[in-house]
Amino acid sequence: MPKTRIEAFTDAVIAIVLTLLVLDLREPHGDTWRAFEGTGHQFFIYLISFASLAVYWNNHHHLFNIVKKVDGRVLWANNLFILMMSLFPFATDWVMDYPVSLAPQLLYGLVILGADISYLLLGFALVKVNGTQSPVGHLFHRYRKMYRTLILNVLALLLGWLIHPVAVLVVNGLMLLMWVIPEKRIETWLHYGGKD
Repeated sequence: MPKTRIEAFTDAVIAIVLTLLVLDLREPHGDTWRAFEGTGHQFFIYLISFASLAVYWNNHHHLFNIVKKVDGRVLWANNLFILMMSLFPFATDWVMDYPVSLAPQLLYGLVILGADISYLLLGFALVKVNGTQSPVGHLFHRYRKMYRTLILNVLALLLGWLIHPVAVLVVNGLMLLMWVIPEKRIETWLHYGGKD
Protein backbone atom coordinates (compact mmCIF):
# COMPACT_ATOMS: atom_id res chain seq x y z
CA MET A 1 0.00 0.00 0.00
CA PRO A 2 1.62 3.34 -0.98
CA LYS A 3 2.30 5.80 1.82
CA THR A 4 1.76 8.90 -0.35
CA ARG A 5 -2.05 8.77 0.03
CA ILE A 6 -1.85 8.75 3.82
CA GLU A 7 0.63 11.66 3.77
CA ALA A 8 -1.51 13.73 1.39
CA PHE A 9 -4.69 13.07 3.37
CA THR A 10 -3.04 14.00 6.67
CA ASP A 11 -1.56 17.17 5.14
CA ALA A 12 -4.99 18.19 3.84
CA VAL A 13 -6.75 17.58 7.15
CA ILE A 14 -4.17 19.49 9.17
CA ALA A 15 -4.36 22.39 6.68
CA ILE A 16 -8.15 22.50 7.12
CA VAL A 17 -7.82 22.31 10.91
CA LEU A 18 -5.36 25.22 10.87
CA THR A 19 -7.84 27.22 8.79
CA LEU A 20 -10.69 26.46 11.20
CA LEU A 21 -8.44 27.45 14.09
CA VAL A 22 -7.89 30.96 12.78
CA LEU A 23 -11.61 31.41 12.10
CA ASP A 24 -12.21 31.15 15.86
CA LEU A 25 -10.21 34.33 16.51
CA ARG A 26 -12.51 37.25 17.23
CA GLU A 27 -11.57 40.74 16.23
CA PRO A 28 -11.14 43.40 18.95
CA HIS A 29 -14.10 45.67 19.72
CA GLY A 30 -12.42 48.86 18.57
CA ASP A 31 -9.50 50.15 16.58
CA THR A 32 -6.97 50.73 19.35
CA TRP A 33 -4.23 48.67 21.02
CA ARG A 34 -6.27 48.84 24.22
CA ALA A 35 -9.09 47.03 22.40
CA PHE A 36 -6.58 44.42 21.23
CA GLU A 37 -5.39 43.91 24.83
CA GLY A 38 -8.87 42.65 25.66
CA THR A 39 -8.49 39.83 23.14
CA GLY A 40 -4.77 39.23 23.67
CA HIS A 41 -5.33 36.00 25.63
CA GLN A 42 -7.26 34.59 22.64
CA PHE A 43 -4.37 35.38 20.32
CA PHE A 44 -1.91 33.75 22.74
CA ILE A 45 -4.02 30.58 22.99
CA TYR A 46 -4.37 30.54 19.19
CA LEU A 47 -0.56 30.74 18.83
CA ILE A 48 -0.08 27.77 21.19
CA SER A 49 -2.61 25.70 19.24
CA PHE A 50 -1.12 26.72 15.90
CA ALA A 51 2.38 25.85 17.14
CA SER A 52 1.10 22.49 18.44
CA LEU A 53 -0.44 21.58 15.09
CA ALA A 54 2.68 22.74 13.24
CA VAL A 55 4.86 20.59 15.51
CA TYR A 56 2.62 17.56 14.98
CA TRP A 57 2.69 18.09 11.21
CA ASN A 58 6.50 18.54 11.13
CA ASN A 59 7.08 15.38 13.13
CA HIS A 60 4.51 13.38 11.15
CA HIS A 61 6.20 14.51 7.94
CA HIS A 62 9.64 13.51 9.24
CA LEU A 63 8.32 10.18 10.51
CA PHE A 64 6.88 9.23 7.12
CA ASN A 65 10.18 10.03 5.42
CA ILE A 66 11.70 6.91 7.03
CA VAL A 67 8.66 4.68 6.42
CA LYS A 68 8.64 2.25 3.52
CA LYS A 69 5.35 0.38 4.02
CA VAL A 70 1.88 1.03 5.43
CA ASP A 71 -1.06 -1.29 5.98
CA GLY A 72 -4.65 -1.15 7.24
CA ARG A 73 -3.50 -0.92 10.87
CA VAL A 74 -1.42 2.15 10.00
CA LEU A 75 -4.38 3.73 8.20
CA TRP A 76 -6.59 3.37 11.27
CA ALA A 77 -3.86 4.59 13.63
CA ASN A 78 -3.36 7.60 11.38
CA ASN A 79 -7.13 8.22 11.35
CA LEU A 80 -7.07 8.30 15.16
CA PHE A 81 -4.23 10.84 14.95
CA ILE A 82 -6.28 12.93 12.50
CA LEU A 83 -9.30 12.72 14.82
CA MET A 84 -7.26 14.23 17.62
CA MET A 85 -5.98 16.98 15.30
CA SER A 86 -9.56 17.79 14.28
CA LEU A 87 -10.54 18.44 17.92
CA PHE A 88 -8.05 21.29 18.32
CA PRO A 89 -10.35 24.08 17.02
CA PHE A 90 -13.18 23.03 19.35
CA ALA A 91 -10.95 22.77 22.43
CA THR A 92 -9.08 25.97 21.55
CA ASP A 93 -12.31 27.92 21.10
CA TRP A 94 -13.60 26.79 24.51
CA VAL A 95 -10.33 27.78 26.21
CA MET A 96 -10.40 31.15 24.42
CA ASP A 97 -13.85 31.83 25.89
CA TYR A 98 -13.04 30.57 29.40
CA PRO A 99 -9.24 30.74 29.83
CA VAL A 100 -9.17 30.27 33.61
CA SER A 101 -11.92 27.64 33.89
CA LEU A 102 -11.08 24.06 34.75
CA ALA A 103 -13.26 22.10 32.30
CA PRO A 104 -12.06 23.86 29.11
CA GLN A 105 -8.42 23.60 30.18
CA LEU A 106 -8.77 19.91 31.05
CA LEU A 107 -10.43 19.20 27.72
CA TYR A 108 -7.60 21.03 25.95
CA GLY A 109 -5.05 18.97 27.87
CA LEU A 110 -6.92 15.76 27.09
CA VAL A 111 -6.91 16.60 23.36
CA ILE A 112 -3.13 17.06 23.50
CA LEU A 113 -2.72 13.85 25.50
CA GLY A 114 -4.92 12.06 22.94
CA ALA A 115 -2.85 13.46 20.08
CA ASP A 116 0.37 12.27 21.72
CA ILE A 117 -1.02 8.81 22.45
CA SER A 118 -2.33 8.51 18.89
CA TYR A 119 1.09 9.54 17.52
CA LEU A 120 2.70 6.82 19.65
CA LEU A 121 0.15 4.24 18.48
CA LEU A 122 0.81 5.31 14.88
CA GLY A 123 4.50 4.73 15.49
CA PHE A 124 3.85 1.26 16.91
CA ALA A 125 1.67 0.40 13.88
CA LEU A 126 4.46 1.57 11.56
CA VAL A 127 7.00 -0.56 13.44
CA LYS A 128 4.70 -3.58 13.11
CA VAL A 129 4.56 -3.31 9.31
CA ASN A 130 8.14 -2.07 8.70
CA GLY A 131 9.90 -4.26 11.27
CA THR A 132 11.88 -3.64 14.43
CA GLN A 133 15.14 -3.34 12.48
CA SER A 134 13.77 -0.61 10.22
CA PRO A 135 14.56 3.07 10.87
CA VAL A 136 11.09 3.56 12.37
CA GLY A 137 11.65 0.48 14.52
CA HIS A 138 14.88 1.94 15.87
CA LEU A 139 13.18 5.30 16.46
CA PHE A 140 10.33 3.88 18.54
CA HIS A 141 12.49 1.43 20.49
CA ARG A 142 12.61 3.02 23.96
CA TYR A 143 11.44 6.38 22.60
CA ARG A 144 12.26 8.37 25.75
CA LYS A 145 11.22 11.73 24.32
CA MET A 146 7.75 10.38 23.62
CA TYR A 147 7.38 8.85 27.08
CA ARG A 148 8.60 12.07 28.74
CA THR A 149 5.95 13.89 26.75
CA LEU A 150 3.19 11.59 27.98
CA ILE A 151 4.35 12.08 31.57
CA LEU A 152 4.27 15.86 31.07
CA ASN A 153 0.76 15.57 29.55
CA VAL A 154 -0.48 13.88 32.72
CA LEU A 155 1.46 16.33 34.93
CA ALA A 156 -0.18 19.26 33.10
CA LEU A 157 -3.63 17.80 33.78
CA LEU A 158 -2.83 17.17 37.46
CA LEU A 159 -1.40 20.68 37.96
CA GLY A 160 -4.43 22.16 36.25
CA TRP A 161 -6.75 20.15 38.47
CA LEU A 162 -4.90 20.67 41.77
CA ILE A 163 -3.24 24.09 41.46
CA HIS A 164 -4.65 26.31 38.69
CA PRO A 165 -6.40 25.50 35.38
CA VAL A 166 -4.00 27.66 33.33
CA ALA A 167 -1.18 25.26 34.28
CA VAL A 168 -2.54 22.87 31.61
CA LEU A 169 -1.91 25.42 28.87
CA VAL A 170 1.43 26.56 30.30
CA VAL A 171 2.94 23.07 30.72
CA ASN A 172 1.72 21.92 27.30
CA GLY A 173 2.99 25.14 25.73
CA LEU A 174 6.44 24.64 27.26
CA MET A 175 6.41 20.98 26.24
CA LEU A 176 6.31 22.08 22.60
CA LEU A 177 9.92 23.21 22.96
CA MET A 178 10.96 19.53 23.14
CA TRP A 179 9.40 18.90 19.74
CA VAL A 180 10.09 22.10 17.77
CA ILE A 181 13.17 20.50 16.27
CA PRO A 182 12.07 17.21 14.67
CA GLU A 183 13.77 14.00 15.71
CA LYS A 184 17.52 14.20 15.00
CA ARG A 185 17.76 10.43 14.47
CA ILE A 186 15.44 10.74 11.47
CA GLU A 187 17.69 13.41 9.97
CA THR A 188 20.68 11.12 10.54
CA TRP A 189 18.94 8.19 8.84
CA LEU A 190 17.98 10.35 5.87
CA HIS A 191 21.38 11.99 5.54
CA TYR A 192 23.53 8.89 5.97
CA GLY A 193 21.23 6.38 4.33
CA GLY A 194 20.40 4.34 7.43
CA LYS A 195 23.73 4.45 9.26
CA ASP A 196 23.58 5.86 12.81
